[in-house]
Amino acid sequence: MRRFFKFEERGTNYSREILGGLTTFITMAYIIVVNPAILENAGIPKGPSMVATILSAVFGTLIMGLYANRPFAIAPYMGENAFLAFTVVKVLGYPWQTAVGAVFISGVLFTLLTVFKVRSWLVNTIPLNLKYSFGIGIGLFLAFIGMNEMGLVVPGTGTPVQMGDVTSAPVLFGVLSLILMAVFIIYRVRGGILIAILFTTIISGIFNVSSFPQQIVSLPPSLSPIFLKLDIAGALTWGFFSVILTMFMMDFLDTMGTLIGVSVRANLLDKDGNLPEVEKPMLVDSLSTIVGALLGTSTAGVYIESAAGVEVGARTGFSSIVVSLLFLISLFFAPVFTSIPAHAYGPALVIVGVLMFSPIIKMNFEDYTEFIPSFAVIVLMAFTYNIGIGMTAGFVLYPLLKILSGRWSEITTGTWILGGLSLLFFIFYPHA
Repeated sequence: MRRFFKFEERGTNYSREILGGLTTFITMAYIIVVNPAILENAGIPKGPSMVATILSAVFGTLIMGLYANRPFAIAPYMGENAFLAFTVVKVLGYPWQTAVGAVFISGVLFTLLTVFKVRSWLVNTIPLNLKYSFGIGIGLFLAFIGMNEMGLVVPGTGTPVQMGDVTSAPVLFGVLSLILMAVFIIYRVRGGILIAILFTTIISGIFNVSSFPQQIVSLPPSLSPIFLKLDIAGALTWGFFSVILTMFMMDFLDTMGTLIGVSVRANLLDKDGNLPEVEKPMLVDSLSTIVGALLGTSTAGVYIESAAGVEVGARTGFSSIVVSLLFLISLFFAPVFTSIPAHAYGPALVIVGVLMFSPIIKMNFEDYTEFIPSFAVIVLMAFTYNIGIGMTAGFVLYPLLKILSGRWSEITTGTWILGGLSLLFFIFYPHA
């Protein structure tokens, strides 16, 4: 088992991998409840949607562990689910079955591009500065999500955001959890993030700041109302082109950014800044999207919360198997896993965001044709609440600034292609 997962080569052991898997799962377990709640706005029934969410995560994360041997968890993406529910169904008026058909088509396209190694070729042609910016941008994005989750930053009155009520009990407990994690990291306590999450959850329940689960076990609802109900033919129309293009680009960029960003932190990149055998996790990602569509849910892919498990020590696919088993168990123990309050796991995302900033010291600040696109990636990921928008902005600005500075020769073929696709993304993005 140790040889299969390459424990010695990646400097890890069973305890680190199990702790990493537990931490990743706890920081992303909210998807069990949140994804069905969002997709319910599209008319997808919540109970079956929860089962589809869990099963797509089980499938993708298990294959990620066994086939790709990477510490990356897979589940239906946040952002893509909102795009499906609110833009495609609510604004554009398409049935959810047709929207899920578009998810299936984008998954098939991804699989073909991965099998023919087009995706891995494109990833390997990305300039190094932009690759660093993906990890940093995701770190800032994670920190922003975490501060929102713990109530430290809230929507503003007259301003986009403002400080939350720092005298309220949930925020105070969240800050306590954040400080605990910081101390544990300073003293290099293995599993410190997970310990802080569990401690905060328990004392929150004791002081009635959050609730302990009222039941431990619950039977999963039937999947039949949404299983294989996708409308592929309805999605294969010219009017649906912009929807498929948007889904394609969002998944392509989210997966690319997350794979590179988390791999930078886990030291999985080679000396040229590339992820060895990157087509393996990419194939898992595309197959997960296909399976998710068949189950009746939105686009699935690699989760940025995987970075939390990496910080605890996860380096191999064994941690992904742990995450997959926990998702499988959650089919019957969902009340327990979903009782962990946001102010307990939100600080973990802030801490991981802090740690993912470290590649900034490797960036080229002197060459503005390199730095300005990278800066756009970093800030737009967080400020638009969308990884894909940040990356597309970087891919458009990079060749544009190289052209305007007379440095055409520095633009690789792959960068030209990514820049063109990103421009199409902005032109055809279906706005409300």
